[in-house]
Amino acid sequence: MTDYTVHIVDDEEPVRKSLAFMLTMNGFAVKMHQSAEAFLAFAPDVRNGVLVTDLRMPDMSGVELLRNLGDRKINIPSIVITGHGDVPMAVEAMKAGAVDFIEKPFEDTVIIEAIERASEHLVAAEADVDDANDIRARLQTLSERERQVLSAVVAGLPNKSIAYDLDISPRTVEVHRANVMAKMKAKSLPHLVRMALAAGFGPF
Repeated sequence: MTDYTVHIVDDEEPVRKSLAFMLTMNGFAVKMHQSAEAFLAFAPDVRNGVLVTDLRMPDMSGVELLRNLGDRKINIPSIVITGHGDVPMAVEAMKAGAVDFIEKPFEDTVIIEAIERASEHLVAAEADVDDANDIRARLQTLSERERQVLSAVVAGLPNKSIAYDLDISPRTVEVHRANVMAKMKAKSLPHLVRMALAAGFGPF
């Protein structure tokens, strides 16, 4: 059993219970919340917790929840779960304080590893200056075109839209995108977004 509690916020009961069951079976202490409002009311009492929240919920979205937590100076490492079409909103969530976002559908190991990474923020500060400087150094290795593609990718634009905006072929976009991932040493799109935000790369 972990020494922290995973708080699941999702308005869909079957999703909440399914995720809670899986995490409990893997040794996590879990508490479920049926809405962002319910968790926000409970949040001041959270001690040593990690938040896993859905992005799209009625009344208050996952992004609004994180902004409310930030306004109240309540610091809880947070992971946002999002649909494939929600990458721009997920970027907004990371700006609001999320440490990671996970696209649906996802494997159990993906959410478990994300929670374990988030829990490290309970005992360690955010990525330090050296990390940000290292990321900026990688950014300097990108060509101007690669930087344009990176900005568009992180903004959530599909390859066809990027190709149209930059007046290049979709295949060329794919090549630039692969080069960006390699030069930035990014393991995934969320990883690339985290690095870009940590280094203050924009515009978004």
